[in-house]
Amino acid sequence: MRKQTVIIDTGCANVASVRFAVERLGYQATLSRDPDVVLGADKLFLPGVGTASEAMKNLTERGLVDLVKQVEQPLLGICLGMQMLGTYSDEGDSPVECLGHIPAPNKLMDTAGQPLPHMGWNRVATVNDHPLFDGIAAGSHFYFVHSYAMPVGDYTLAQCHYGHAFSAAINQGNYFGVQFHPERSGKVGARLIQNFLEM
Repeated sequence: MRKQTVIIDTGCANVASVRFAVERLGYQATLSRDPDVVLGADKLFLPGVGTASEAMKNLTERGLVDLVKQVEQPLLGICLGMQMLGTYSDEGDSPVECLGHIPAPNKLMDTAGQPLPHMGWNRVATVNDHPLFDGIAAGSHFYFVHSYAMPVGDYTLAQCHYGHAFSAAINQGNYFGVQFHPERSGKVGARLIQNFLEM
């Protein structure tokens, strides 16, 4: 039976690259914010670009905050989509409340003097053996573009170092997140997306 893969239409992401990455692996991806479609999916992607305040505003206006909280199937947040899974973000004049599925904030990165945003390829180190990173060599490079990040904690699947360590991949229950862009990370990114789809 063909699995149903849905990219949640947050209105704050260029979803074309995620859709193409999924379709290159032989899967069909539907863009939707319809509750029946989202809750009927086998796998979900939550992409995001821009600022946390605008992203959460979009999710609220589209009725997606409560919808995402009802999700029981595996969901993968990408970049800002991962950050939205946290408790709040310091991006803005005052803290922005996020979805709260991961017990961690998003803080401006302490880069020890290195420039922000953290942009380009960087090495990712897994901290435990997880199917999301199956077949991906330790220390593989992924592509990042961000200035805010989650600290390393019990929910961390993989971490990266840019001035200081931060969470590069996270998991709590059925919610997963990657701070990097797997759809822009070549073969290792494609393998991670495939792993998620086949988990």
